Amino acid sequence: MKIRMPKDRRWLIIWLVVTAFVAVWDILFLNKPALLKVVAGFFNTMAIALLVVLFTLALGWVATVLLHSLSRRGHGAGYIVVTFLLNVIRSIPQIVGVLFGYVIVGLLLANGTIRGNFGVFVIMALIISLFIFIEMVDMMRERIAHYQKLDFYNAMLVCGIPERRIINFDILWKNSRLHIFNKLISVFGMAIFLQCSVDFIISVGLSTDVSAVNLPTTLGSLLAKIDSKQDILFIGTALTHPSYIPSIFFEHLQGVTVAFLIVFNLLSIFTISNAYAERNRL
Repeated sequence: MKIRMPKDRRWLIIWLVVTAFVAVWDILFLNKPALLKVVAGFFNTMAIALLVVLFTLALGWVATVLLHSLSRRGHGAGYIVVTFLLNVIRSIPQIVGVLFGYVIVGLLLANGTIRGNFGVFVIMALIISLFIFIEMVDMMRERIAHYQKLDFYNAMLVCGIPERRIINFDILWKNSRLHIFNKLISVFGMAIFLQCSVDFIISVGLSTDVSAVNLPTTLGSLLAKIDSKQDILFIGTALTHPSYIPSIFFEHLQGVTVAFLIVFNLLSIFTISNAYAERNRL
């Protein structure tokens, strides 16, 4: 009997193979300075996205438990204040909030307040997480509300099991970790999209107070470089002159690689997330 591999795992393998192929191709045909920029941009983008996933999980979990505790213990004023703050963050468009956050990071870098890439990565990831973790809170609270309607919740309370254990272990970890993990996959994709979009906006000069030179190289900032834009524009020329098509993958490789990595990563994450949810019936 032939066992069929789940779609999400197939796409994960496809992502790894295609990314490895692109890396080998660039090593063979892309000039060294451009290659170093692409490698740095790719790994910086992935590192920030991974930090966003961790911070989103931590912030979402803490906020969920805090809201539940305040609502159960009758702290009406505290619950209203926390809910109001979350709603204020929710009302700000994510890309706008991240953009202004990046401007602040750039100013801190220019003033010498922040030094070192790790500190910049952490602050950039925190800024992105601040405008994403609300979605994690909503999902976790929905899971808690769902299980509170079931008999086992009251039964465990009657048995003397602490409510914090029921919420943190039995509901969020034991019965909701697949939902949380699937949400984190989506958060990873959202983090890549937001940072690439904002880095591109900053790099093309929307903000005069912060320069992309101050920020670590990412795929978004690389896409806005004049070399990458010329490479991408050459694709239009190749469409009307088919004889130029082979030169795209040798002479205009930087822009094509950056654009492909952004689109392919987002497509892969979207497909993996949907396939994972379908396989686990989430």
